[in-house]
Amino acid sequence: MTTSLWLSLTDLGRIFGISAVHCGRLLSDAGLRQQNGAPTSTALQQGLAYQHHPHATCPNAVWNGEGCATLLQEQGLRPMAERNLIDQWADLLSALEQGSPSINTSAEEMASDLPANLVTQVNQELRQRGCNFQVGPQAQPKRRASACRRARSSSSRN
Repeated sequence: MTTSLWLSLTDLGRIFGISAVHCGRLLSDAGLRQQNGAPTSTALQQGLAYQHHPHATCPNAVWNGEGCATLLQEQGLRPMAERNLIDQWADLLSALEQGSPSINTSAEEMASDLPANLVTQVNQELRQRGCNFQVGPQAQPKRRASACRRARSSSSRN
C-alpha cells in the first residue's frame, strides 16, 4: 500500500513556484475544486483530495501531492527543482559554447551527460537565451567516463 503525501494549497503551489491562490484556481479549472474552496466529489472519489470536516462552514482540505502534481504538470507547470536544473544546464552549456582557455571540455562533451528527459527543455532555454548551441539526440550516453570526471581528472594533472 502506498502512502500519499497530503499538502495544503500553499505547499502544493510552492513545488511549482506559484501561489496558493493560483494553485487553487488551476485545480478549480481542472474541476477538482469548488468555488468555496472545497474539493469536488470528483476530486474526493479520485483520491486527489481529502476533507477533514466536510460539513464545516470553512472547508479544510488537503490535496494529494503526487496526483495533483501530475495534473498540474499536464497543465504545463514544471516543478521549481526541474526548472532550476534546466537553467543550470543552459548556463553551463552556453558558457562552454562561448569557450574559455581554462576549460578543456566542450559543450558537446558535457551535453552527453544531460538527462534525456531534459534535452527538449534545455534546448528551448538555450534558444530563448540566443545561444546557437543545441543538444542533439546523438549526445546521449555512449561514453565511458563523464565529461565532468574527465575535466576534473585533467585539471588535477595540470
